[in-house]
Amino acid sequence: MTSLPASSVALPPIAFIGGGNMASAILGGLRQRGLPASAFEVVEPFEAARERLAGQWGIAAQPAPGPALVRCALVVWAVKPQSFAQAAREVCGFTGEALHLSVAAGIPSGSIAAWLGSERIVRAMPNTPALIGQGMTGLFARPGVDAAGRTHVEQVLAATGELLWVDDEAALDAVTAVSGSGPAYVFYFIEAMIEAGVEMGLPPEQARRLALGTFAGASALANGASEPPAVLRERVTSKGGTTHAALSALEAAGVKDHFKRAMHAARQRAHELGVDYGSA
Repeated sequence: MTSLPASSVALPPIAFIGGGNMASAILGGLRQRGLPASAFEVVEPFEAARERLAGQWGIAAQPAPGPALVRCALVVWAVKPQSFAQAAREVCGFTGEALHLSVAAGIPSGSIAAWLGSERIVRAMPNTPALIGQGMTGLFARPGVDAAGRTHVEQVLAATGELLWVDDEAALDAVTAVSGSGPAYVFYFIEAMIEAGVEMGLPPEQARRLALGTFAGASALANGASEPPAVLRERVTSKGGTTHAALSALEAAGVKDHFKRAMHAARQRAHELGVDYGSA
């Protein structure tokens, strides 16, 4: 996991185009590591989001881009895919010399490069656990990004969790399906476990604690084990036992195949977002 002590933080000014949840996660991590509010220029059109940034992190966001962006060496694009092209047209006049980091799902780096007139583009696919510093972010850099640029991006994202560089941009669609959308899959299964526990007579809070504790413990065990998850599963599955009965029911219902198809659907949708909004 990439991490930096607060005392080592010495980054040039950073711009954020968009101040929503993911931008707030990155901003919060940087503020907690010692960067002053004056180190950021944030453009956020929605007043409620601007007020949240001011109240939470002391950052005065602006409703529209302006000349203050010129001082920023890095621009973090945290806008919705459908808004990216228009935002880029409004911002590019102020950021010609900057390194650009996009956390917008699906938008190809080639489109971003064309909109901004720059080859210094890094795409990132984070996930929501970044909000608590336990995220998983996939990264891809265009050839125009040098080693120093990659290091700069790593320093900015260090507080969000673990970072993984991929060599093929197309792999980011798979990253989106596995880890970008992945927390929702986990929440879905936790939800089902809680509901089943309640149906079997457990009080809701006890069912919740059992489900959450089980996911946390199993994830920690898998993360620290040298064996693959299949081996860990086999170790707790005695033939004729309770776990065997549960897994047999899942297999009979085709849950694994359905789940993999769902992830392929997420990957396809990530690709479609690039097609739909990448040429605007």
